[in-house]
Amino acid sequence: MSANERLLALVASVIGEPAARWVDTHVEVPAALQALPFSETLVHRAWLAEALNLCLFHKLVEAVPIGRTYVEEQRAKGRQVLFDHGAIRTVDWPDNGALPRGRQAFARLLEPLGFADVRTYPLTRLKMTGYAYRQMDLPEDIAQFFVSELHPGRFSEAFQQAVSRVVGDSRDPLDASHKAILDSLWRQRHCSLSDARHLLPALYRAFDRQHGVVHESDYQLLRDESVEMAWIATEGNMFNHLTDRVVDLQAVVDEQNAKGRPMKASIEVSASGRVMQTAYRAVQVQRDFVDSSGCAVQREVPGSFVEFIQRDIDPDSRELDLNFDSSNAQGIFKMTSGGNL
Repeated sequence: MSANERLLALVASVIGEPAARWVDTHVEVPAALQALPFSETLVHRAWLAEALNLCLFHKLVEAVPIGRTYVEEQRAKGRQVLFDHGAIRTVDWPDNGALPRGRQAFARLLEPLGFADVRTYPLTRLKMTGYAYRQMDLPEDIAQFFVSELHPGRFSEAFQQAVSRVVGDSRDPLDASHKAILDSLWRQRHCSLSDARHLLPALYRAFDRQHGVVHESDYQLLRDESVEMAWIATEGNMFNHLTDRVVDLQAVVDEQNAKGRPMKASIEVSASGRVMQTAYRAVQVQRDFVDSSGCAVQREVPGSFVEFIQRDIDPDSRELDLNFDSSNAQGIFKMTSGGNL
């Protein structure tokens, strides 16, 4: 069995064989992975990182049907999507149930997979901070994670109390056996295939909502001060978005607009001019709530979305500019606000 076949089987163990084959067909797997070991006894951390990314990619396009349509259109044109990065939102708050506060819930699993926190991005207008986690074995090839923290301490006391009510019952998707594998993986940079099969489903579950159903009154209170926290209340640590790295962003925008897709009105351009981003508007999803009488109700709220990014070469380093931009990020975050953009 080849390394790519082992990767496909590992992904299939989490999302099923049909979904794994779909991802294998539609998403580019870095050729550089072939230089790293992947056998029954030794799985390099970069292969496990790629397996997680492919699982999460599929999870996102299942939640965002227009994203799946876009990806399939790309394949019909003979191109596989180049997964640039995924984004998640966390809450920097001590009353977070069994889940570590903020980005620590994800640093503990990303770092053993070879990701390092390479840069901090103040998201001042949103009262948040972003952190870029880059896979250090294959930094240009394996999708990054943009992990943001919302800081409830910068909001009103009523807001803070609502945050505690919403996330205070969070569960931890990792048990002691998963943490032991992560600790070994962090030290050795590889694990056995059996350990990888045991660990990957738990890592996959970490990118989900870990708290219970939200009360409508709490959701509205949060939304009045932060649409980002309101999004976390219903979606949790789901992928907020995933991103296709493209060569000509303007051409993509023109094509998507011609198809009548729900595109952001403008392209965000970084201060350096080398990173350009835009996106679909978030899909609307039905989520459960508890109303004022204690009854279960469903409401329509913003879900996740697909982003497009163009990265150019940094003339100083002569390498691809893998950085993000605080202004760009805050503009992209508006995709889930549910208002006029």
